[in-house]
Amino acid sequence: IMDGNGRWAGARHLPRIAGHRAGIAAVREVVEGAARLGIEVLTLYAFSDENWGRPREEVSFLMNMLGGYLRSEIATMKANGIRFRTIGRTERLPKTAHRWVEKAVSETTGNRGMVLNLALSYGGRGEILEAVKRLREAPDSRGDLTEEQFSEHLDTAGLPDPDLIVRTSGEKRI
Repeated sequence: IMDGNGRWAGARHLPRIAGHRAGIAAVREVVEGAARLGIEVLTLYAFSDENWGRPREEVSFLMNMLGGYLRSEIATMKANGIRFRTIGRTERLPKTAHRWVEKAVSETTGNRGMVLNLALSYGGRGEILEAVKRLREAPDSRGDLTEEQFSEHLDTAGLPDPDLIVRTSGEKRI
């Protein structure tokens, strides 16, 4: 969970965006390290539903930074066999950021290496609500619901459950 960039910058008397820039540099190191270690799926919680309540300038900066990151990393992901996916309500993203997300997903969909899963406009409660909506629409939604059936309707369907969760700010809440 990418968290604490603003506090990191504040502790150094820097603007919040400096913390976000430092965070994006750390993302590359984490992705490369995870791939070297043979980690099959890495999910980075990059932008939560709650983040939409931040100042407009900061949100705009983050969305531009997302587009720039994807623009600069698609070729690297392709070269290293990394498959890019997202969880969350990416349709809420500004058009340009959304287009880069779709491009990264489509251009890496055939890759068979590590899955890099980015949580964007994501909230756990929102994911559960969307899964319930999908379940209601499913033709096989009658009868007793199992965990496996429910799991098939989550954003992470087809991916293993997390083995380890790290919150970069050091906070202990999820």
